[in-house]
Amino acid sequence: MRILLIGATGFIGSALASRLVTEGHEVIGAVRRIDAAARRLPVSRWATLDLRRMIAPEVWLPHLNGVDAVVNCAGALQDNLRDATEAVHESAPAALWKACEQAKVRRVIHFSAMGVDRGALTRFSFTKERGDAALAARDLDWVILRPSVVVGRPAYGGSALFRALAALPVLPSNPEAGPLDIVQLDDVVETVVRLLEPEAPARMKLELAGPERLSFEEVVGAYRRWLGWKPAMIVRAPAVLMRLAYWTGDLIAKLGWRPPIRTTARLEIVRGAVGDPGAWKRATGIQATALSSALAAEPASVQERWFARLYLLKPLAIGVFALFWILTGIISLGPGFDQAEWLMEIAGAGPSLSPLSVIGGGIADILVGLAILYRPTTRPALLAAIGLSIFYVVAGTLLLPELWRDPLGPMMKIWPILAFNLLCLAILDER
Repeated sequence: MRILLIGATGFIGSALASRLVTEGHEVIGAVRRIDAAARRLPVSRWATLDLRRMIAPEVWLPHLNGVDAVVNCAGALQDNLRDATEAVHESAPAALWKACEQAKVRRVIHFSAMGVDRGALTRFSFTKERGDAALAARDLDWVILRPSVVVGRPAYGGSALFRALAALPVLPSNPEAGPLDIVQLDDVVETVVRLLEPEAPARMKLELAGPERLSFEEVVGAYRRWLGWKPAMIVRAPAVLMRLAYWTGDLIAKLGWRPPIRTTARLEIVRGAVGDPGAWKRATGIQATALSSALAAEPASVQERWFARLYLLKPLAIGVFALFWILTGIISLGPGFDQAEWLMEIAGAGPSLSPLSVIGGGIADILVGLAILYRPTTRPALLAAIGLSIFYVVAGTLLLPELWRDPLGPMMKIWPILAFNLLCLAILDER
């Protein structure tokens, strides 16, 4: 079959893309932009689509030529600079469903979320339910999949957060969190493969729920045992600290990042993610895999332990590094201005160029720091930081070689700064 796969580089989409290709299907991967994540996948070809602009049937029709089935894995947890829940979950899918009718594309498999039909707690669940309703109203062979929290060997979002929390020696307990029927990524992918078969059932909504009902702490504990660490001490986190964490996640999201801890996640966690897998099993014959069995089947490697420890350190590292550049610039323009100007004069810049050089350097440092915080410019900003650091070393060596003898070591301190810069670049990728 020729399959249009929307959200092909996502957590579910990337696993599904690889499986469908191995099954012999021709996969057209629809993504917002072709990046490193896309280049790793063996799809037949790519379609660059921004769902925020795909809100009319006519813009979908050219991408449906010769297509036999559509699988929609796109999703957005919360509105931010990069994501719009209404467009991704409701407007763009509604236009796609209508276009599928017009193009005679019968088979549509659409990913929703567990519990969206039980009352909208957030814009996430409200827009998801509206997108589901728009599909159910169409004359198509549709299947709506509502998985619980999906985990697998890859890690992203909630799946990554479980591992990160498992790396903490003290686990903050959230008494508001509801139970979870964890479902395995492999079972989700197998479901889609079976539902694409010619005689597969259609016009149904399936809850993909795992066989174990676990608390949030039990899930984290299972990952901690898998990673080979002793049980963590569980402490009840004060409500004010939990709300501060979610508020911080919202703030970070406004800068274009996608942290799993946000206000939407807090509300959805309270609901939990539990369902009835009976219809799923009857429709596909799949016996869901328990979390404990899946973890036991693939022992954790050292790479898994590295990831778990680095996941929460990543935002700390990037935030501290950005703050370093911003404060360096502020100090240069403020209390350290006279000293910096004096050094420039010693270097031979002259009384007229010295203040301009200090001002230019201070502004450059602040701009680099701000650009590191803003996700769309983080990578070029980190590269610019490397360039500035090297420039400072070369210029300092040529103009003020005595700085190498300074007991405070300003020239020597650039090298750990460069190493820290390279570390931030190495762990920057999100998927």
